[in-house]
Amino acid sequence: MRNILIIGIGAGNPDHMTVQAIEALNRADVLFMPDKGTEKAALQQLRRRICDRFIRNPDYRTVTVAIPQRAPAGSDYRGSVDDWHARIAASYQRLFSEELAEGQCGALLVWGDPALYDSTLRIVERIRASGFALDYEVIPGISSVQVLAARHRIALNRIGEPVLITTGRKLADGFPADQDSVVVMLDGDQTFRHVASAELDIYWGAYLGTPDELLISGRLTEVMAEIEATRAQARQRHGWIMDVYLLRRNRPA
Repeated sequence: MRNILIIGIGAGNPDHMTVQAIEALNRADVLFMPDKGTEKAALQQLRRRICDRFIRNPDYRTVTVAIPQRAPAGSDYRGSVDDWHARIAASYQRLFSEELAEGQCGALLVWGDPALYDSTLRIVERIRASGFALDYEVIPGISSVQVLAARHRIALNRIGEPVLITTGRKLADGFPADQDSVVVMLDGDQTFRHVASAELDIYWGAYLGTPDELLISGRLTEVMAEIEATRAQARQRHGWIMDVYLLRRNRPA
């Protein structure tokens, strides 16, 4: 039986690594490193920096996994994602078979926490469902949502109130009428522009936990132009961007 450790490595700062995650790294014989092209080469470097800092076993190997591009979603978002996951699963399964011997342990390093808006768990389950003999363990990590709240020095929820974590695609339907605090992830379209209201505050962060970290907060209608300009400049400078934000009704706590 081959074993895979799915390790949450935090939002970008090596100091986010938990003791459990560090020990898991040191159990791995092979680290499978996803490669999403030159635009996100900085993420690959951060992974390697984490390995260099924390892995005590000099005999581990790294294997690069080329991650295919997702086809444009069009009108069938779920179908395009399912096809994309199938292609990623096929790549991982081939490499697990070729690079990981029976009884060996491999590791996948996942940004943030593997359980929050990440597809690694679904992809590994897809591999297992195909009949490939594989066991796995999940090691939680510090998510970008947690780092966002810490860096802005805020609590995500108001007293006794819920928090909704959603995506830009869902926010496009409008700010939920029954919600007070909404965390938005995976928003490449800056959907906050379409729900702009003087009743909403925004707490925005990009490249959280890295030396390039950016933070902006304030009344949404007053700072959204600044966020748009800052985001565009950062994306042009780095070639990629990862950001997340909290929208909250600006009523008394």
